[in-house]
Amino acid sequence: MRRGLVASIGETTLWRWLTEDAIRPWSHRSWIFPRDPHFKEKANRVLDLYEGRWRGKQLTSRDCVLSADEKTSIQARRRCHPALRVGLARPARVEHEYDRLGAWAYLAAWDVRRAKLHGRCELKSDIPAFERLVNQVMTQKPYRTARRVFWILDNGSSHRGEKCIERLRRHWPTIIPVHTPVHASWLNQVEIYFSVVQRKALTPNDFGSLAELQDRLLRFQQRYQDAAQPFEWRFTRADLARLLSRLPASEPLRRAA
Repeated sequence: MRRGLVASIGETTLWRWLTEDAIRPWSHRSWIFPRDPHFKEKANRVLDLYEGRWRGKQLTSRDCVLSADEKTSIQARRRCHPALRVGLARPARVEHEYDRLGAWAYLAAWDVRRAKLHGRCELKSDIPAFERLVNQVMTQKPYRTARRVFWILDNGSSHRGEKCIERLRRHWPTIIPVHTPVHASWLNQVEIYFSVVQRKALTPNDFGSLAELQDRLLRFQQRYQDAAQPFEWRFTRADLARLLSRLPASEPLRRAA
């Protein structure tokens, strides 16, 4: 305006120009630098399973691959005023204030190759709760008679480390736990399903009781499974190698080692 190029500039136009600019110093993204010294090795094991391989050999029809985790602290929120249903050219209206009626931990295992779901609601996300999920799965066909059952797990407190591996193998010798690297839950396919649950079944969160919330979760699980297909996972070893090659010198990895 001082140079006389324009008589005036509206705030909306200015905002659009700034948003479209190549450099936006006010914008940022949070991220976690990979600190696991064996990040690539652990991630590649998971990626191989998604492609149907283990230690360089193809999986057979007697092998199963499960991706498991828990979605914690799912609250049952009873709104202080009943929601108003959607109307003509008007979205539904959900009361902002609510009463807390408790929370579930939703534990689920996704069969990567068969697109089958196994899940349960627990009041606590601990080792006994996780083992109940494992027992629920492993007592069913085809898992109880499978040659190998791979369980892809993150490093949550209920299923981390060598103690978890020893505990699972002691009860179920055919289980092969495969842990993702630390802070790499994005490699765990069940997280995709959890994101669908959040959008489709839990938003908005308006439930009259914990029992109603549990019913919603388990009925949605069955409905989703009835139409599910295996996820089209496209991230491969080559993609991981390209991603890691773009990272700067990995000083945090050396400290972790």
